[in-house]
This record gives sequence, C-alpha cells and structure tokens, in this order.
Amino acid sequence: MSKGIIGFFDKAFSGNLSISGKILLSLSIIWMLVIGYLTWWNGIKSPGMDKSFKWDEWFWFGVIPATAPYLLYFIWKNKE
Repeated sequence: MSKGIIGFFDKAFSGNLSISGKILLSLSIIWMLVIGYLTWWNGIKSPGMDKSFKWDEWFWFGVIPATAPYLLYFIWKNKE
C-alpha cells in the first residue's frame, strides 16, 4: 500500500494526473482551505473568550472528508 500512496504523490506532483484526477485533487485541497477559513472565522466571531483556531473541527470537517475518498480508493483498488 505504501508504494501506491508514494506512487500517487509522485504522479500528482509530477503533473501526470488525468483531468478527472486533477479536478478531484483540486476539489479536495479547496475543500480543506474553505473549511479551514470557516473554522477560523467561526473562532474569531465566537462570543466566548477563546478566539483560537479550532483544530479538531478543521480535522473532522476538513481533512477527514477530503482524504477519505482517496483512502477508500487505495483500499478497493484492483491490483494490476
């Protein structure tokens, strides 16, 4: 499995992804950035004293949904 993940990152950063792969990777990155911004904005506007960035919210609502499809892909991918 590590060869698959390393191979994916090699392929992603070399520019050899298909159009659909580029779109999906871009959407995942945009999703994490938007959720990070909304988490930051929610922390700034909270009425309480704690104005810090809520890392746990960003992790559960930003990182997990953005990476779960890739993990499922590697789990269910046929060996070639």
